Amino acid sequence: MQHASRFIQLSALAFGIAGALAVGQAQASGFQLKENSVKAMGAAFAGAGVNETDSSVVANNPATMARFTGTTVQADVTAIDLSYEFKGTGTDALGQPLTGGNGGDAGDITPVPALSVVHKLDNGLAFGAMVSAPFGLKTEYDDNWQGRYFAHTSDVEIVDLTLAAALDIVPDRFSVGAGIIYSRADVTLSQSVDFGTALFANPATHPLPFARPQMRDGFAEVQGDDTGFGWTVGANLKPTDKLAIGVSYRSEIDYELEGSADWTVPTDVAAILAATGRFRDGGVTAKLTTPSVLNVDLRYDFTDRFAMMATYAETGWESLREVRIDFDNAADPDSVEPFAWKDTSFSSLGAEYKLNDAWTLRGGIAYDETPTHIETRTPRLPDANRWWYSVGATWNATEALEVNFGYTRIEPDSPRIDATNAASGSHLVGPFDGHANLYGVSAQYKF
Repeated sequence: MQHASRFIQLSALAFGIAGALAVGQAQASGFQLKENSVKAMGAAFAGAGVNETDSSVVANNPATMARFTGTTVQADVTAIDLSYEFKGTGTDALGQPLTGGNGGDAGDITPVPALSVVHKLDNGLAFGAMVSAPFGLKTEYDDNWQGRYFAHTSDVEIVDLTLAAALDIVPDRFSVGAGIIYSRADVTLSQSVDFGTALFANPATHPLPFARPQMRDGFAEVQGDDTGFGWTVGANLKPTDKLAIGVSYRSEIDYELEGSADWTVPTDVAAILAATGRFRDGGVTAKLTTPSVLNVDLRYDFTDRFAMMATYAETGWESLREVRIDFDNAADPDSVEPFAWKDTSFSSLGAEYKLNDAWTLRGGIAYDETPTHIETRTPRLPDANRWWYSVGATWNATEALEVNFGYTRIEPDSPRIDATNAASGSHLVGPFDGHANLYGVSAQYKF
């Protein structure tokens, strides 16, 4: 058929699956989640890797486990209240306004749990295990909003199991640690497809009354999952009783996502496409690499009651150069989406004050860079550099039991997009009004 070649050009890029696999959200740069410790969150994660009273060091710096005694069990949960509202406008391939509203509040309240345990032996060895979510996303726009050809639902879950060990090289002064990471990634994404534009662009189907932009919307959803392995190493140095210095590194993790694509095509469009074999439900694969993370942590105890902490972290987002989608259906060619993300830095400064034997107060501020840039930014990730403002507290209920509370406000620096869908020709431009509130509580028990 004459119009078949046009539909071959209308690859998965029309759905934007490739872009969707690199989505993110407001907690940390890109799609990174730092929320594995409520105690650390209360100080904007300053000094998280050298905190000798926080068993999340299993993942944040395993070397610090050597500073523990006995067995420590800790359970954390952080509720992320994300808000993103589009304030811009859009046009279709003919320059007409995109129909629909602004998508509503694309954010949601999402709990992020973590569980960690550390056991220290008398011979200087320590072992630990932790379940945490280092990367993730959950956003959903209203049906038929004006940016429907760019994004509808995004649900990305990456969960790690970290098994680590540490050894005191110089007791109470220098220790090293290492761990292996077993990681599970699960991705579900969806958005609308503008079949009307494709019909309009082809001479053979142009005369059809419904062959106009926005006249025949379809829908597509893709799901994929996989497991991967990584590693982490760390060192903890205490040159004096007051100063602690920690360095840790988390490796990249590669995933080969496998799953399915589910297409919803209008009946009259499906009849036209029947001979092409395109847009039929089937399997998909896609490679995804989560970035490496380098952390440097400092803590200085000025007195028995007052301490200050700092952290500098670099996240290797340059590992995300492109995402390629491979469809099992031979009629659908690979789709490649370039990202060219850049490495980012995270800097935080915090303090804590022991008010009395029962209560410790803390606070912190941080600045976090985005890996994205305006040329490839989409509604799935209206990301921007952001500031963190955190407060927290610890209540020592008994000698063995403590309860931690934390709150963080994240303010992005005016997120803005200027995106064009290569297949439909639709254009979306304008700012987002976005922020996030993080509420956390944790409990730790020592025995």
